[in-house]
Amino acid sequence: MRHLSLPPHTVRPGQARSAPVLLVIAHGSRDPRHAATVHALVRRVRSLRPDLRVETGFLDFNAPSVTGVLEGLAADGVHDVVALPLLLTRAFHAKADIPAVLHEATTRLPQLRIRQADVLGPSPLLLDASEQRLYEAGLEPGDKSSTGVVLASAGSTDPEAIAVIAEIAREWRRTGWCAVRPAFASASLPRTEDAVRELRAEGVRRVAVAPYVIAPGFLPDRIARGAREAGADVLADVLGPAPELARLLLTRYDTAASASTVAVAMSA
Repeated sequence: MRHLSLPPHTVRPGQARSAPVLLVIAHGSRDPRHAATVHALVRRVRSLRPDLRVETGFLDFNAPSVTGVLEGLAADGVHDVVALPLLLTRAFHAKADIPAVLHEATTRLPQLRIRQADVLGPSPLLLDASEQRLYEAGLEPGDKSSTGVVLASAGSTDPEAIAVIAEIAREWRRTGWCAVRPAFASASLPRTEDAVRELRAEGVRRVAVAPYVIAPGFLPDRIARGAREAGADVLADVLGPAPELARLLLTRYDTAASASTVAVAMSA
């Protein structure tokens, strides 16, 4: 990643500098539930910080596009933007797709200063949200010691992303669950149904599946189908517009907004 350091705007004494606009970048999906969930999450973010301008852009399938939003911001006279990938791991979209879109935008719209924030995971807030979803699905805090959890993510071909999910599962196990196993809906193994059956074979009394995904869609549906086929006792909902997730978005935004350089990943 190359960092482009640009001089700050001139601010007169006593004049407050406006906060950078938060641009939440979602992948997009043909499934209308995806965009609806993203917009619900963004509304919750706005409710937590009403004075912050928050926009949403999609990489594919849905409107508005990331490029379209950035063009609109430039036309509005905006200068500073924090682009936040709505992603749980640093895989291909965070490392390649999004940086390429942002670099192209800064080339065409030189008045924009764009900082790419970190992806959301890993974070204790994500595990808090996942645990809350399990309780909403019927578990009780007292069930932890007798419950094995399948942490089911979308999957990736990126070894770093797979290793992160495995480490998250290990960390979550230390909070009192009987066992926690990672699983993947695509690209990697094991699948959700295999992880459920593995826990059963080990004699785990109760098995719950926690989808480690933000919004509904094709892969989350595959996770749910695998959980049901394997006879999981509890199936939690996706993370969705969880309050923990909204707080995490603002934490990532604040970290990026306070950076002294404008970071735009560029091709080597």
